[in-house]
Amino acid sequence: MWIADQWNDYEILDTSRGEKLERWGNYVLVRPDPQVLWDTERRLPGWRKPNAHYHRSSHGGGQWEFFQLPEQWSIHYKELTFQLKPFSFKHTGLFPEQAANWDWFSEKIRKAKRPVKVLNLFAYTGGATLAAASAGAAVTHVDASKGMVGWARENAKSSGLESAPIRWIVDDCIKFVEREIRRGNHYDGIIMDPPSYGRGPKGEIWKIEEAIHSLVQSCAKLLSEEPLFFLINSYTTGLAPAVLSYLLGIEVDRRFSGKITADEIGLPVTSTKLILPCGASGRWESK
Repeated sequence: MWIADQWNDYEILDTSRGEKLERWGNYVLVRPDPQVLWDTERRLPGWRKPNAHYHRSSHGGGQWEFFQLPEQWSIHYKELTFQLKPFSFKHTGLFPEQAANWDWFSEKIRKAKRPVKVLNLFAYTGGATLAAASAGAAVTHVDASKGMVGWARENAKSSGLESAPIRWIVDDCIKFVEREIRRGNHYDGIIMDPPSYGRGPKGEIWKIEEAIHSLVQSCAKLLSEEPLFFLINSYTTGLAPAVLSYLLGIEVDRRFSGKITADEIGLPVTSTKLILPCGASGRWESK
């Protein structure tokens, strides 16, 4: 498992009864987590007095309950700064476990010692974008949500990267990739974190099981003659790391002989020293 264990401003303090107790900077949150299937005694005081608690509804979704939590606050990861705020369905605007991937491709970019172009699809609030830009890459950030792209730009400014070579694109990722192929553009690194389910701008239904192969196939056409890496991340239950490695092998490694690895990503739990699994990633890298 790839573990994001370099955080100072974030930690999972404890896990129990379908929930995790987390510290985000100076604030403690309780949020549901489908991987927490155990029922253990809740000894830490944070369980009783969190700054906010997201309660899941038995009918789907849920709602926040707040106790002295600001509308927005910031945390740091190495040289990056992220603005956080609680919003729909338990999220805060950041997935800390992705730091394991940020560190991996950032090292690849720095060691390349040449100009590197990176495409980040389903780019959300820009964690991967800022990590790549901070490492020296020129990044194209694509997300269908105007609000998420705006949030990512705010994070870039907070991180001192407002002047970095980042293209901010509000667009459907599949449509954007198709246009980039027609335009003849190429990238040295591709990052994607596709959702399990979604809808396109004209109501098109996206199901990852049906669409992921064709998307990877299209993205492979955007790789440069000497690509550095290709990263697929997924939070879809049942999409095993091995499946991601097969996709990369079929569509990327047959064209560019390199190295493929795939595994779960996770976060350490301070109280128990367990590692909480948080999705899966597949990585292709040049030799």
